[in-house]
Amino acid sequence: MLVAHVRFPIAPQDRPAVAAAFLAGLEQVRAMPGCIACYPVQDLSDAAVFGVVHEWRSEAEFTAYTRSDVFAAFGRKLRPLMTASPDSRRFVTREPDVVV
Repeated sequence: MLVAHVRFPIAPQDRPAVAAAFLAGLEQVRAMPGCIACYPVQDLSDAAVFGVVHEWRSEAEFTAYTRSDVFAAFGRKLRPLMTASPDSRRFVTREPDVVV
């Protein structure tokens, strides 16, 4: 399983546009083979930071996503709204235990 955390700086006034960009393509990402979860994250302590958390069954399926038209479309919408480069971290892990 691969987990990716991506955080990127934005101008606080662009937060609604960033959120809209994510929402526009989110269901397409979630429907891709291997996607376990994908959700945008708003840093509640810093309006100038936005992010996304991904969970994928495999590195290969995540790589297929990063090479997809959906990923390219996200980039075209989000990169102009970033005020600096994103901070992307990837973690390879085992399937999580379910705690009830």
